[in-house]
Amino acid sequence: KLCMFLQGFFNLYYVIFYMAILSFNNYKQYYNVKGDGYPILFLHGLGSTGIDWKPQYDIMCVKYKCILPDLRGHGNSDKPNGPYSISQMADDILQLIKSIERCPVHVVGISMGGAVAFQLAHIRPDIVKSMVIINSVSDWRMKTFGERFKLGQRKLIVRLMGMKKMGEVLANRLLPKSEHESLRLDFIRKWAKNDTSAYLNSLNALVDWSISSDDLIQMKMPTLFIASDQDYSPISKKEKIANYMPNAQLNVIKDARHAVTVEHPNQVNQLLQSFFNQYTNL
Repeated sequence: KLCMFLQGFFNLYYVIFYMAILSFNNYKQYYNVKGDGYPILFLHGLGSTGIDWKPQYDIMCVKYKCILPDLRGHGNSDKPNGPYSISQMADDILQLIKSIERCPVHVVGISMGGAVAFQLAHIRPDIVKSMVIINSVSDWRMKTFGERFKLGQRKLIVRLMGMKKMGEVLANRLLPKSEHESLRLDFIRKWAKNDTSAYLNSLNALVDWSISSDDLIQMKMPTLFIASDQDYSPISKKEKIANYMPNAQLNVIKDARHAVTVEHPNQVNQLLQSFFNQYTNL
C-alpha cells in the first residue's frame, strides 16, 4: 500500500510540475510543464526564462497545461554561438510542440516572446489555436536615430558593465515605484544570470526581425493584444497591428510598463482566463 501511495504521489507531482530537455539538431531545448488540461505555451521575453511566468502559471495551471520553455540562449536551454534569429527560435519551439502535443496550442508571448509567437503563427498557423501578444509588435527593427542610439547604449552597458548593471538600469525603468522594491531586486538577481554573448545574440535577433502587414492579415486565429499604457511602443502602433488581423482585439492596462506580467499580474491573469475560456472548447 505504501508503494502504491508513493507511486500515486509521484504521478500527481509529475502532472502538476515537471521539467525536461528535448534534443534535436545538436541543440538542447529546456522546458517545464505545470498543470494538466488544454495546453498553453508561454514564451518569455529577452533576458527572461519560462519560470518567470510564475504569476500566470500558478493561476492558469488549475485548468490548463502550461508549457514553459527557455528560449534559445536563455535559462537552461543551450547557448550556441551566434548569430541567432527569431525564425530559428520559432523553429525550436515548433520542434517542441510537435514532440509533446497532439493538438493545436494556445500561445502567449511577451516582448521577444511575442515576436516568436508571431513568427510561429506565420509559419504554422495550424498549430496555434489562439494567441495572446503582450507588449510586443510585429516590427522590432530600429528605424530612427533615437532608437538606434538607445540600442547602442544598451549594448555598451552590457559589454562594459555587465548583465547585473543592465538589470539595475532596466529594473528602475520597468518597476519604478517604491512598492516595487522586492520585484526590482528579484529582477536584478535573475538578469545577472544571463550569459552576455547569448543575450547580445538574442537582442540582435530581435531588432533584425519583422513581419509584413500581409502576413498579419493571414493570421486568422483569435488574438488578444495586452498593452501597457506606458510601454516602450505606443498603443496606437499596437492598434494598427491588431486592425490588420481579422480576429484580434486590444486591451490596455493603465499605469503599467513593459513588465506588466509581474507589475500587474492579477489584471493580466483575468484577461488570460476570460480570453481562453472562450476558445478552449471550440
